[in-house]
Amino acid sequence: MRKTPFEFRPDEAEWCAVRSRGPGGQNVNKVATAVLLRFCIPESSLPEKIKERLLHMPDRRVGKDGSIVIRSEGERTQELNRLAALDRLRKLIEKASEEPEKRIPTKPGRGARVRRREAKKRRSLLKQSRGKVNALE
Repeated sequence: MRKTPFEFRPDEAEWCAVRSRGPGGQNVNKVATAVLLRFCIPESSLPEKIKERLLHMPDRRVGKDGSIVIRSEGERTQELNRLAALDRLRKLIEKASEEPEKRIPTKPGRGARVRRREAKKRRSLLKQSRGKVNALE
């Protein structure tokens, strides 16, 4: 797969600090260390091909309005969570920048055709042998 060159500007992403979920001890209700990063795909300076691939990517972080929302709360500080969220966004954009390889249609080989026909014959004989049994003969 070939990567398309692009320039990702981190200043195009909006982020806000929110409180982390789960247990956290004394500071759980006081410190907002989790980060919510929002990146609007249509308004970004990315090339059109990458925008199109990002919008059609089967990822739950890509919303119907064309924005990517990434929540990062694994680190202890707000700055580390912000860097982690930016890194995840960068990886997502890099994944979208890879051009998919074109599929070259091929035909089945001679051996595959022979094996398929033999399997069909065996299956046909098996089904023929399931006929009614005459007890009078």
